[in-house]
Amino acid sequence: MKNLVLLLVLITALNSVAQKVLTFEEAVEWAMKNNFNLKVAQNEALMAKTNNTWGNAGMLPNFSLNGSGNLSWNSTHQTYSDGTELDNNSLHTQTLSAGPELNWTLFESGRIRITKSKLAELEALGGIQLKDQVMQTLYDVTEAYYLVVKQNQQLRSLQETINYNKERVKITETAYQTGLKPKTDWLQAKIDLNVNIENSITQQTSIDASKRELNLLLGTDQGLDYQVADSIPLANSLEEKQWFQLVDSVNTTIQYYQKQVQVAQLALKETNRSRLPSFSMSAGYGFSLTGNSSGSLLTNQNRGPKVGAFLSVPIYQAGDNQRKIQLAKIGLQTATDQLSFAKLSVQTALQQTLSQYIQQKQLWGIEKENHLLAKENLEICLQRLKLGQSTSLEVHQTQEDFEQSATRLIQFEYNLKLAETKLKQLTAALYLY
Repeated sequence: MKNLVLLLVLITALNSVAQKVLTFEEAVEWAMKNNFNLKVAQNEALMAKTNNTWGNAGMLPNFSLNGSGNLSWNSTHQTYSDGTELDNNSLHTQTLSAGPELNWTLFESGRIRITKSKLAELEALGGIQLKDQVMQTLYDVTEAYYLVVKQNQQLRSLQETINYNKERVKITETAYQTGLKPKTDWLQAKIDLNVNIENSITQQTSIDASKRELNLLLGTDQGLDYQVADSIPLANSLEEKQWFQLVDSVNTTIQYYQKQVQVAQLALKETNRSRLPSFSMSAGYGFSLTGNSSGSLLTNQNRGPKVGAFLSVPIYQAGDNQRKIQLAKIGLQTATDQLSFAKLSVQTALQQTLSQYIQQKQLWGIEKENHLLAKENLEICLQRLKLGQSTSLEVHQTQEDFEQSATRLIQFEYNLKLAETKLKQLTAALYLY
């Protein structure tokens, strides 16, 4: 039995060595290339950039080559002044026309330039949304990657507890066989050992599930045959003043709604200009040919240049323009309110995250010391158990204290990392990774 256990441990160790290590930097690089939410944001930003042209704003002329053809058959009955009558049941007429044409809006009361400015703001808005998605992806990858690290730490902690429990089983078994301890102490030690082994199996299942979630963020199915970092790196210090000074100018949520206000302002100007006159001209060259199968005029051909002008002065549109202006005003007010709310929300989130960061850092520092004390206490208790100076119940309690301390320490460290990452996301500092 002991040989089998050693063989399983050796196989596990060799498998761990053979697995490749995925670093955090590599995970970020994968996500930047393959994350599907990021690809969608990139495409939307590209669409906004593609739309930002003078032609789309209506500044440039339209040039087209037009052509048409018609063929008709008619039956005619004609009566002349001298009483002559003529019937023709097979008269057909052919009409062909072709020519280039240019249409150009020359004056539109400044609406086109406003539209172009709005398209430029929409392009900038697409860039902000892309930046926001980049930082959200960085946060998600950080959260998912270090969750796997955290769960691996939890598994190693369970394995350490299992080793202590194995020693406890040996001690109680020897004490039972020599008559120094009751059998219940030995049985309880074996029960605790089996529970810890069950927990380690469950923990491995959680690690596999977390790796699958991480793979989804990385946009790849690289399986589960890889390792991650052994520890969670933490920043040395963060300055509170720095975050509050930066947040209003660099936070992407605030930037997004600031752009929305600017777009809404331009939309209102654009709508107001629709009440003013516009003037356009057209020019072209026409060619037409008409042919008749009979009659006094068999063919008629026309060709030559042509020009035209079109003036539009809105006078009455059944209140449609006023309705659009009113809607644009409401849209501007909505965007302004959203901006105010976004600023308050971001400030609140920053305060809460900073408070959580400070709290978790304090708890983590306390628990580091507490974990060392719990480990030392467990080792002393096991030695006392060997000497018959400690009861199985005392060892069970100190073992539980050690397990709980390890769990808290790992969780505090993970929470601290997430709070640190959230602070960087709120202040657009994740680009510094």
